[in-house]
Amino acid sequence: MTRTRDDLAGKDLARANLATADLAGANLRGSSLRDATLTETRLDGADLTGADLAGGGLIGAFLAGATLADASLEGADLRGADLAGANLRRARLAGARLADANLTGADLTAAHGLSEEERRDCADRGAAADDPD
Repeated sequence: MTRTRDDLAGKDLARANLATADLAGANLRGSSLRDATLTETRLDGADLTGADLAGGGLIGAFLAGATLADASLEGADLRGADLAGANLRRARLAGARLADANLTGADLTAAHGLSEEERRDCADRGAAADDPD
């Protein structure tokens, strides 16, 4: 049986408990996941362009290859998340916790809210992380 791609674009999923859910490849463009629990959730290859994940708990989430361009991740907890190859261009990351996150090949070009030290740390861990002029 072939898994269909979930279309949750623009949905209000704020404060939802989606821990360990399989949303790999889902369309979540512009969705509100503010303060949602996404611990160990499978979001590999998901489209989260412009999504609001501020304050979300994404500890150990699987976001490899996901598109998070223009997403709000302010105050999100991404400790131990797999962001390998993820697109975080122009994402808002002020206060986001990225400790132990896999950033290999992640694109943080023009991401906002990272200090110069945080930006260097991300680059040291394999992310493209230039200054958001």
